[in-house]
Amino acid sequence: MPDRALVLDANILVRSVLGRRTRELIEKYAGDVTFFVPETAIVEAKKHLPILFSKRGADPTKALELLNRLCDVLDPIGTDIYGSFETITRQRLASRDPEDWPMLASALALACPIWTEDRDFFGCGVATWTTASVEDFLKG
Repeated sequence: MPDRALVLDANILVRSVLGRRTRELIEKYAGDVTFFVPETAIVEAKKHLPILFSKRGADPTKALELLNRLCDVLDPIGTDIYGSFETITRQRLASRDPEDWPMLASALALACPIWTEDRDFFGCGVATWTTASVEDFLKG
């Protein structure tokens, strides 16, 4: 297992399908970094991507195909890994978006940062990286 790991937020999954930069970073560093993704983030991305593709006049089935290919290099995790952190993470996110608790709980359970564009995680007790700066972390 690689010595570096990140938890990916659902918005990173969506960006990876909609654009190039995020997907290219994941593909480039997949052998050197473990990309953990709460299963709830995959479900959320699968819910939103077809809608976003349709709005852009693109085939929504392509969105799910791209996401499924991307998931081949990701490590999905379930509540068996992070569930015990639900209460504390919901408290930390109470004034923000408590439904994002699985990402924060995963980061706490795995002792690794979150890759996100969501400012709700800033100041929650774990390191966060945005796409603009994450390559510094990914390089090691």
